[in-house]
Amino acid sequence: MKKMTFWPPLLARAALPLVLFGALFSFQQSAQARTDRLIIQDGDSSLTQEQARQEKEQWDETHRLRNKVNQRVEKNFDKVDRAIDTRDACEQSLNVNAYWEPNTLRCLDRRSGRPVAP
Repeated sequence: MKKMTFWPPLLARAALPLVLFGALFSFQQSAQARTDRLIIQDGDSSLTQEQARQEKEQWDETHRLRNKVNQRVEKNFDKVDRAIDTRDACEQSLNVNAYWEPNTLRCLDRRSGRPVAP
């Protein structure tokens, strides 16, 4: 009877590339680069630069909003201030038909209802 001696070397030859191929993939996973490192150059990092940029952007937006609010407050103050001056002039006017309208903040003529220059 013949012995089958050619099978084990044939299996070893076929299995060797599969083992090497599997080992290659197992080493590839451990060779990936780590991305959680922070690189600092000249005492400054891209993270702090980004934070500084965001803080500056937020400060600029806040500054613009404050300017808008201050302009609105100043505009309302000027409007009330002019109305007070106009009311005083209307009440001291020599025109008998002139009267002060508090809802519209204008000096009006009693007969026509039109604005009067005090």
